[in-house]
Amino acid sequence: MAINIHPTAVVDPAANLGDGCTVGPHSVIGPEVILGDRCTVGPLCVIHGKVTMGTGNTLVSHAAIGGPPQDISYAGEHSEVIIGDDNVIREFVTINRATTKENRVTVIGSRCLFMAYAHIAHDCHVGDNVIFANCGTLAGHVHVGKHSTIGALSAVHQFCTVGEYAFVGGGSIITRDVLPFVKTVGARGEGHTYGVNTIGLQRKGFSTEAVEALKSAYRQLFHSKMLLTDALPLVEKDLGHVPEVAYLIRFIRESKRGIQR
Repeated sequence: MAINIHPTAVVDPAANLGDGCTVGPHSVIGPEVILGDRCTVGPLCVIHGKVTMGTGNTLVSHAAIGGPPQDISYAGEHSEVIIGDDNVIREFVTINRATTKENRVTVIGSRCLFMAYAHIAHDCHVGDNVIFANCGTLAGHVHVGKHSTIGALSAVHQFCTVGEYAFVGGGSIITRDVLPFVKTVGARGEGHTYGVNTIGLQRKGFSTEAVEALKSAYRQLFHSKMLLTDALPLVEKDLGHVPEVAYLIRFIRESKRGIQR
């Protein structure tokens, strides 16, 4: 398949573009960029630094991928961005290269949707099938589990972890770890969880038994009068055989910043 580069685009000769790639007007692609087959780069996008993309990614327009981290300690060291397959990156999305403070890589999974003005900072790891609504923002070193949703105008503090299948409502300021499978909404200091995301999990094919087990575990952990440290072993004993509940328990125990409750 032929590569289609608009005459006004600037593509460094050292860049590696796969078969069927398209580069739109006035876009700029640097020498260390690798694009897999069938990637579409819309007009006025910039991809620079060490960036490796898989196949079938779509950048609509004005996206900036691979820029240096917005970290005053960064001194130009080698770092990179790795992006999976079939992602949709909308207008004015920014994804920054990593610092040297972890493993020097910012990672994006596959089949994610980044709506306009979403921002993924340095050293973040985003799993597969994640949705960022407009202006959803991650500070540095944030890990987002697969199938999660970050609502519009929401911001996640650095070093937080968002669990798998989590739902963060619009306008939320997240300063602690976000529970998997659960709806979390609210401003800083006032964020609350609102139970298991029942409808979302059903839409994603979770069994009735798994959803009911998660709801029962949530009630015991957060709606009983027991301390969380006392409730965890009881839930583990009663429902720990359900993989989703086992993951929820493990997530809480391994949280380093504390959980958003």
